[in-house]
Formats: sequence, structure tokens, C-alpha cells
Amino acid sequence: MATEQTAITRATFDEVILPVYAPAEFIPVKGKGSRVWDQQGNEYVDFAGGIAVTALGHCHPALVEALKTQGETLWHTSNVFTNEPALRLGRKIIEATFADRVLFMNSGTEANETAFKLARHYAITRHSPYKTKIIAFHNAFHGRSLFTVSVGGQPKYSDGFGPKPADIIHVPFNDLSAVKAVMDDHTCAVVVEPVQGEGGVTAATPAFLQGLRELCDQHQALLVFDEVQSGMGRTGKLFTYMHYGVTPDILTSAKALGGGFPVSAVLATQDVASAFHVGSHGSTYGGNPLACAVAGAAFDIINTPEVLDGVNAKREQFVRHLRAIDEQYDLFSDIRGMGLLIGAELKPAYKGRARDFLYAAASEGLMVLNAGPDVMRFAPSLVVESADIDEGMARFAKAVARVTG
Repeated sequence: MATEQTAITRATFDEVILPVYAPAEFIPVKGKGSRVWDQQGNEYVDFAGGIAVTALGHCHPALVEALKTQGETLWHTSNVFTNEPALRLGRKIIEATFADRVLFMNSGTEANETAFKLARHYAITRHSPYKTKIIAFHNAFHGRSLFTVSVGGQPKYSDGFGPKPADIIHVPFNDLSAVKAVMDDHTCAVVVEPVQGEGGVTAATPAFLQGLRELCDQHQALLVFDEVQSGMGRTGKLFTYMHYGVTPDILTSAKALGGGFPVSAVLATQDVASAFHVGSHGSTYGGNPLACAVAGAAFDIINTPEVLDGVNAKREQFVRHLRAIDEQYDLFSDIRGMGLLIGAELKPAYKGRARDFLYAAASEGLMVLNAGPDVMRFAPSLVVESADIDEGMARFAKAVARVTG
């Protein structure tokens, strides 16, 4: 049996953690801004951002101060009581968005689970007990609970766990005619990511989202936006729906909402929110003062012109580097996404090898992501410095040379 004195290494993971992850061989132990150091003191540039989570980098002073201050005041009360940080954060979100009501949870999965339950409950209680159909999209990702993984359009995540929740239909993303073909008065909701993250970093077209809004209005169905990955400044506006001029009925937020502290939110109109009543849903930790205090500090920084307006300029710097790499190595068939959620699709010669580039990047001192086997994904801090972008992309170029050479 391991003791506290036993060295913690990558092998420790295989001894003590359920085998649902395949983590890198190095173990990060310290982060500051867009730099991370491992147990051996090796430095990495972080373009992964904890999967679009650390939107203000590692250990941002304002978030550290909020954590320390609230940590010395009040951590947890349960939802038998409310608390000031949650109410402040809720007010900030409502004043900045379409929402009239907010419910705090702990993760993107929980936020989406809540949103789907709310959508069905609204349709059943306001319209018909048979109005339960959810339309979602191939290659979507909405979480890992049985309900959310079933709404997500990737069977590799949902198969093998027994009977799935029923009345969920998947159609191709960005294909409005496919939605029209299955939309009817039994549809309670259409669930969509404005930018598919895990599915390949593909943005919705304006006509597609506008068409979904019109179809939902015609059939008295709710439009649910999953902005767990694309929200909180990631695409250059506070939430991605603001780029499109299309307002959802429900929106979910997580990841960057807490800047690295676990917290999520479900945003809804008053009409939709009123379908729930005391006891309809809940969470022991959801909306706890510690999480909401940190999230409030992150919100105050992200929701500023300085941060939001800087996103596209930083994107352009990334894209310039990616295009230069492509010119040299003939690597990418497409560079896409929005803001600082960037996807670079590999050409056929390198299909299926995204993980090879990810591992090579780690060897060169760079943390990046993949979005499926064919797409490299970059989700850095929204305030990543220009010099860090240049240095990180120089390391990525070395990784590309290593794989392609």
C-alpha cells in the first residue's frame, strides 16, 4: 500500500485512478499565466487551457484573491440557504445576457442535464405529455451523464451502458433541411453548440441558427444553446449567440465561467424558468459561495472590452503561425472555429494522427488539444501574451517537424 512518503509519479495514476483517462507522462505542478511547470521543472506553454477552462491563465491574481478572501469567510451552506456571492454572480449574468433566471451547478454535464430536464418538463407541463422529442446533432458533445451523452451525437461515448433515454434524434450539423425533416409538434427542444468543440471545432452558419430559431418558434419548441466550451469570451463576445443575433430559450455555461474553479450555470427566460418549482431539481454544491466568488471575479475581468476585443487579434496571430506552418509542411486542409477556439484539420496524409502531434508538442514544451483524431485544437487563455503565442507556435512548428520528418 502506498504511503504519504511514496513518490507520486505517472505510474501512481495507473495504481489508484479508474482507467478512464490516458494522461500525459508528465505531471504539471505549477502554473502562472500561460506557462506551466512539471515535477522536473520543465516549462510548457499552455494552449490547452484545461480544455478552454483557464480563460485568464493560471493563478490570475484577482481569482487567487477572491479564492483566499472567500475561503476565509464562507465555503458552503447548501441550498437550504442562499448566499451573497451566488446572488451577485446571478445578477451580473442576467444584466449581461438575455436571461431572466440562472441556476448554478458544478460542471458542464450538470448544466446540460439540468437544461434538458427543464426543456422536457416545460414542454410536458405547458403543452403535452407527448411533447418530448429532442433534436440534436451528429458529432455533438454535451457531457458524460447518461442523458447528456445520449443527446451528444457520438455513439463511442454512449454505447455500452444499457438502455439510453428515448426520443432523441440526431441529424447532421449545419443542415437545416435535415432538421425540418424531423421537426414536428412532438419536439420539445433543439439542442445545439454554436461552435462544436469536441466534434471538430466547427462553427454554425448564421442561416442555420436563424433557421433553428424560426423552426422552434413554429413548433413551440425550445432552442437550447450549449455554450459550455464556446461561452465566456471564448469567441470574442461574452457568449457566442451574440455574434449571430439569435437568442436561445436556455443556455448553458461552464468551463471558463469559474476560470478553473468548478462551477456552471443554466440561463433561461422567465417563462421557461417558471416551469420548475421548489424540488424540481437541485444540487448540494451548486451555487456554493466559494465557487461563485471566484466566478464573479472571473466574470468581471472577462466581460470587459479589453479582454473581449483582444480575442480576435490574438486569433489572427495564431492563424498566421498556422498558415506559415501549413505552407512549410502542407499539413492542414482547414483552419476554422471562432475567436480563441481554433481548429486545424489535418490533411488526408495525416488523418487519424492528431494525438501524434499532441504528444510531439508536449515533448517540445507545448500543451495543445485535439478535437477527434483529425483536428488540432487550440484553446489558450483569453489574455495570453503575444510573446507566449510566438514561443508556443515555434514549439508547435518543431513538433510538426518531428512528426512529419
